[in-house]
This record gives sequence, structure tokens and C-alpha cells, in this order.
Amino acid sequence: MIGYRNYGRLAVLREGTGTMICLADDPSAAAWHVACYHKDLEPFMARGRELEAQGMKRPAIDSVRLAEITAKTLPFPDGPRALINLSAPADSLDAATGIARSPRRLDVLYIPYVTGAAVGLPERPGVGPWVMYPGKPWAHLMIMR
Repeated sequence: MIGYRNYGRLAVLREGTGTMICLADDPSAAAWHVACYHKDLEPFMARGRELEAQGMKRPAIDSVRLAEITAKTLPFPDGPRALINLSAPADSLDAATGIARSPRRLDVLYIPYVTGAAVGLPERPGVGPWVMYPGKPWAHLMIMR
């Protein structure tokens, strides 16, 4: 479990032995959001957080990570890996229980380099699952619940 301590700095809150890493809600963010993802995605996720902390925006972050994955200096899984997001407006969190009311779930399945044509799904959001970042190492299926 990774969470926020010491004025917004990420820290390991609890070591685990499973295959998933969970990222706790950032209390300074406007909305409530938690995510759990396969541990093999951690180098990619950590690098993204590191570059964002340096002030980089998404297109630049993606460019750096793509170059590093291509150069094999940033590890990335060679097969499917899962990520689960839960999000809700900040005011939906019950302070007494710590539970968000009516959270929205998003399941993500990373499949490196997958395209919509390969799996028979659109490459733009619509009413069902779709492929985000088709053809990229971090291509993934987006499944809203």
C-alpha cells in the first residue's frame, strides 16, 4: 500500500506479499481516487509520478517513458496486467466510515501494443469497453462499471 505522508509525499504505508500494489487517495486532490495495479506495472507508474513531480505534462511523460521502454531502460510487462480504479467526488466520502458513497469503478487491462482491430473493440470511448493508447506499450482496455 502506497499512500501520502509528510506533506503530500508518497510513502509505503504497508508492505504486502501479493501481486497488487494499491495507491491510497491523495487527500490534497479535488476528488477521491484509489487504484490497485499489478506489481509489474510499478516501474512504469513510479516513473510517471517522478516525471510529473518534475513538472512534466502527459505528452512529455509519455514520450520519455516510450523512449525508455524502447531502450529497455524502463521495465514494462510483456503480457496482460490489471489495474482497478475507484473514484468519487470528494464530498461523497463518509468521514465516519472512510467509505465513499457510490464510487465509480474502472477496470483496466494493460495488453502491450494491442489495437482495437486485434481485439474487436473501438479505440475511442463509447458505451462499452474500448482500447486506450492503441499500439503503445501501455495500450489497455478500458472497462467502465
